[in-house]
Amino acid sequence: MLDQDFTQALQALRSTFRDIRAVVDVDALEADIARLSEEAGAPDLWDDPAAAQKVTSALSHRQAELKRVSEVEQRIDDLDVLVELAAEMDDADAEEEARQELAALEGVVGQLEVQTLLDGEYDPRGAVVTIRSGAGGDDATDFAEMLMRMYLRWAERHKYPVKVMDTSYAEGAGIKSATFEVDVPYAYGTLSVEAGTHRLARISPFGSADKRQTSFAAVEVIPIMEEAVEVEIPEGDIRVDVFRSSGPGGQSVNTTDSAVRITHLPTGLVVSMQNEKSQIQNRAAAMRVLQTRLLLLKREEEAAKKKELAGTITASWGDQMRSYFLYGQQLVKDLRTGYEVGNPASVFDGDLDGLIAAGIKWRKRKDDD
Repeated sequence: MLDQDFTQALQALRSTFRDIRAVVDVDALEADIARLSEEAGAPDLWDDPAAAQKVTSALSHRQAELKRVSEVEQRIDDLDVLVELAAEMDDADAEEEARQELAALEGVVGQLEVQTLLDGEYDPRGAVVTIRSGAGGDDATDFAEMLMRMYLRWAERHKYPVKVMDTSYAEGAGIKSATFEVDVPYAYGTLSVEAGTHRLARISPFGSADKRQTSFAAVEVIPIMEEAVEVEIPEGDIRVDVFRSSGPGGQSVNTTDSAVRITHLPTGLVVSMQNEKSQIQNRAAAMRVLQTRLLLLKREEEAAKKKELAGTITASWGDQMRSYFLYGQQLVKDLRTGYEVGNPASVFDGDLDGLIAAGIKWRKRKDDD
């Protein structure tokens, strides 16, 4: 028979979910979906492709958000039925199934609860993530590829679609850089706490002296912006280079110059895209990312100026935010939150939810101070 602890845990779960449902404002969400569906059904919608894209994207995101909440609500209702069945039939198997489902729901509701803390301007948007290897030679490029796999496995665990936009392979091991897109609601708000410098300490598999090697990789996370972003880029401010897409070891993977690299001359920002089928598509994707980076750079400069005027300059950009120890103690530690995981293998296999949740809560506390 299910005990008092189970009953209390189920009541707590229901209470937390009611609070989440209120914060999400399901009624307003349904009203938005009805309005956007009507706009999407207009016969002249695609007369203005940019506006049509904005409507269909907003509709898709809101439908996904409502689906996530509705599915959890249905699972809680189904759990209630399962509990009643287990009690009536005195069925040990049904009781065990109920315990397992309660544990699973506690994890899902916990993630939804963290999402309610994401109230930044761009938090509801999808995310574009770029990983770049830093100091450390082959170990750094190998580390960058480990991080890439880590985030892809995290997305896979959550059944989030991922689109790899560009990969620059190193001549030795791993990658020099990679860019991918996670276009689901709140991907930016969630993954933005992963931005910063990551450090790996391990016995290098590439050296002959079994020495401990420290290497670095940088993670950048920006929101997916609408087509009509508010940054104008004069043609004279960019240099566009075209080249053939490459695979591991620098080998060419196609026979046409379809890959595109755009350099923004005033700032030195560089964006490469090679995973679309045509040069035109790669250029359009690269321009969208460049516009977003320039918009965010402008806002960062404005924020930094305000801090300077207020006399509170904090040199935090690019600071090391997490360390991965693969020797001795075997530990992953977030240096901002103090959150630790004693199983690095699980983290590199995509088990990031605890680290991400701690980061979101830390940022919320910091913003509220």
